[in-house]
Amino acid sequence: MATPTSTSPLSRLLLSLPKPKSARQPPCGHHDTAATKNRNALVLSRRDAVAAVLSGAILSRVLPAVAAEAATGECPLEVTPSGLGFCDRVVGTGPAAQQGQLIKAHYTGRLEDGTVFDSSYKRGKPLVFKVGVGEVIKGWDQGIVGGEGIPPMLAGGKRTLRLPPQLAYGEKGAGCRGWEPTSCVIPPNSTLLFDVEYVGRAIS
Repeated sequence: MATPTSTSPLSRLLLSLPKPKSARQPPCGHHDTAATKNRNALVLSRRDAVAAVLSGAILSRVLPAVAAEAATGECPLEVTPSGLGFCDRVVGTGPAAQQGQLIKAHYTGRLEDGTVFDSSYKRGKPLVFKVGVGEVIKGWDQGIVGGEGIPPMLAGGKRTLRLPPQLAYGEKGAGCRGWEPTSCVIPPNSTLLFDVEYVGRAIS
């Protein structure tokens, strides 16, 4: 719940490396001795070692960044007539959520600007509630149980929900400490984003 520059960090690193010096040509008629060949082999082996170290350093920085970007990439949302958007990041393999069931769900809630306002992961335990009976906001009930073209979530699944104000906290907002809208954790008329993980049915 960085703006790229014209020269990437990888390019800057490569551009900062010293240019290799051109090898001296032996005098005409001169033949390499065994010692010269050994020195050339030593130079090449050092260059290979430096190249390997640099490649490892570059990959250790670049590959995790690419993996992180892939993990947190945008998920294309399907939007229903009510305005609820959803996208399955992981389709579960367990039983489907059913209306009236007591379930467990982890979540992270965000404002449209990316501000996280709540997360069950930070508390270390999932939210337990009866789904589909109004114990939570409308968008959650519909987004988990399904309806209006949305399939129900399966246990183990992860879904991103985009809730318009009328399916979230509407004109009142939430977590307000005064009359000013700026005092609210969730301002009035906010569209909210939730990453929901349906853990499964809870034991009552």
